Amino acid sequence: MKYRFIDKIQETYKEFKPFFWGIFFLLLLFLYGLYIYMVLEGWELFDSIYQVIITLSTVGFGEVRPMSKLAKLHTSILIFLGVGGFAYLLGSFTEALVEGRIQIFWGRKKMEKKIDSLHDHFVVCGFGRIGSVVTRELLQESHDTVIIESDPELLEQLFEKRYLFVDGDATSDLTLIKAGVKKAKAIITTLNTDAKNLYVTLASKQLNPSITIIARAEKEDSLQKLRYAGADKVLTPYLLGGMRMAQMVLRPTVTNFLEMAMHGENLELQMEEFELSAESALQGKNLVESKLRPVYNLIIIAIKKHSGEMIYNPRAETQLTVGDTLIVVGKKSDLEKSKKLL
Repeated sequence: MKYRFIDKIQETYKEFKPFFWGIFFLLLLFLYGLYIYMVLEGWELFDSIYQVIITLSTVGFGEVRPMSKLAKLHTSILIFLGVGGFAYLLGSFTEALVEGRIQIFWGRKKMEKKIDSLHDHFVVCGFGRIGSVVTRELLQESHDTVIIESDPELLEQLFEKRYLFVDGDATSDLTLIKAGVKKAKAIITTLNTDAKNLYVTLASKQLNPSITIIARAEKEDSLQKLRYAGADKVLTPYLLGGMRMAQMVLRPTVTNFLEMAMHGENLELQMEEFELSAESALQGKNLVESKLRPVYNLIIIAIKKHSGEMIYNPRAETQLTVGDTLIVVGKKSDLEKSKKLL
């Protein structure tokens, strides 16, 4: 797995590939002309270069020196090929200008520069039915998000919505690096096959060992494989959907409450998690001393200790320490106020 320089060049200037092919063809013609005058005719280098230039440019100057019939035949071929080469080059440039490839190139360079400046952002692999929902949820929470997609129709949607995206194959190391996986906080891979999600998991963990990986699995027997590959969480959409539908029948009130709290359907109620930082004013205090309930009107459902222990319905005397994660429920306005304290 290497980040090859030639791959980077091809990916960066892919809009101008026909134009570069035209330049390469003219370069070959220039070498062909030197062969005619230096090898077949025995001219010196300077005269040969000058003759090739006036021949390819078709300015109408006379020959530098008298030429043999064989040289004249090759010169005629050189003129026809040169005219065709310049016509192709001009056509390629005009096509790039008319189709907006130049604008796309500069727009993509601007986007790449913005992606390169990101830290602790989220990367979403695939903008299909699941990936689009994931992206929407992340952006609603104002998180920097980069999408990796290769489908032209979906790329057009991303461009219209002004999302940050990388056009490429998510299973390519080059594409993952361009999306900033090495500096990302988490990557969510929602590709349509378990094999692709498995490769993305392996590659991402190699590029950034500390990254959090959430992977989609189509089959239940792929869950363990993705976990072994390094995925922190593996989800099966069909299994989750079936369980959700069953819970709606068995526990409709609980399900409705969680939907309101988790998905913002009721703007007055939200469920959130906060991690206590070293600068938190709550460090070393218990729940009573924190005054989260009477002052901020927040309900503490659970506390995940730094050690990994989960405390449900914590008691009033439970001590809060750096690294603890508080799972709370409250109004959006109260949650915003409490962020400064936490």
